[in-house]
Amino acid sequence: MKKLLYRMIKQGLVKDILIPLNIVFVDKKDIENSGIEIDQAIKKIAQQIKGPAGINVFDMDACTTSSDGIVLDSAIIKMAASDNGKIHREFGMLPMEEMKVTDQLISEEPHLAQWKKYYNGRKLFRGPDPAKKMIPVHNAVMTGRAVNNNSATEMMNVVTMEEILLPIFGQLQIMKDQDVLIGYTGEFISVGIGMTVAEKYGRVFPTRQFKAGDTAHGSGEYAKTLKKHIPCIVAPKQIIAKYTIDALEAGMIPGKHIGCSPVVLTIARYLGADIDFDNITEKAQAELASVGITFDSLKAPVKKLSEEEIIAKADDIVPGVEKPVRINSTEFVMKKTLEV
Repeated sequence: MKKLLYRMIKQGLVKDILIPLNIVFVDKKDIENSGIEIDQAIKKIAQQIKGPAGINVFDMDACTTSSDGIVLDSAIIKMAASDNGKIHREFGMLPMEEMKVTDQLISEEPHLAQWKKYYNGRKLFRGPDPAKKMIPVHNAVMTGRAVNNNSATEMMNVVTMEEILLPIFGQLQIMKDQDVLIGYTGEFISVGIGMTVAEKYGRVFPTRQFKAGDTAHGSGEYAKTLKKHIPCIVAPKQIIAKYTIDALEAGMIPGKHIGCSPVVLTIARYLGADIDFDNITEKAQAELASVGITFDSLKAPVKKLSEEEIIAKADDIVPGVEKPVRINSTEFVMKKTLEV
């Protein structure tokens, strides 16, 4: 019999941070090597897990976008939620939709110029086709106590009402067996996750609802509190800085092509890159100001740094997680196998 490899974070505490449900990461290649189909693999993995679980299947040869429009290597292609070995037959599993990248799509979504520069030829996945999902509004799946939301980047235990944020960069670090930061989402990320870009079949929104320069939250000073106390697993700041710099070097302008998140704006400022201040809405300005980022602060003189200097000093200059603990993902992510 062949074996199927998967990674799992067990429900419980990691560095005093609560993981509210079991979290599973599976590589499409490992499924293919086991000789079974993706849905069958997800069901077999679910059968091994007592309690609630979110399950994410990755294509490491594809690519995706972050909520603020940064294109990165690898993509989640299917998500699931299970509880006590079972997956709800209607609401428990959902594929992400492959987007055919054409010149027309790039003209409609200019942040995809990064795909053309760095990932040309790779498949692109973001969120699901709304016509194929049963749950309205949210890009989510659920079974029992487990909810896997926002196209597999936020998971919840609906009985304990605890949740965890799993931004795509952090999940990619786990798939690569590399370092992550574990901590609390904090004010800067709470604001930043609202600074989205307009995408068809996006991770959060199925239509091009909020353009770069706007905020999906629209909640003023309250935005910084929305996810502040929620645990999260993210990539180290050096990793985020490198991807953001790559986007800026591909010609992306914050507020015009990519989102005006605190991280993007801060890196653009130190790099001396253009920012489209005229396109940043008053609602977005109010949320940024709540964490101390104003047009005046962004325009204030600052010593320009090279790409290498920004990455080296990322822990000091890039805003992010509160109370972060850096840890190699292999220290808390188990590698498990099952016979198929």
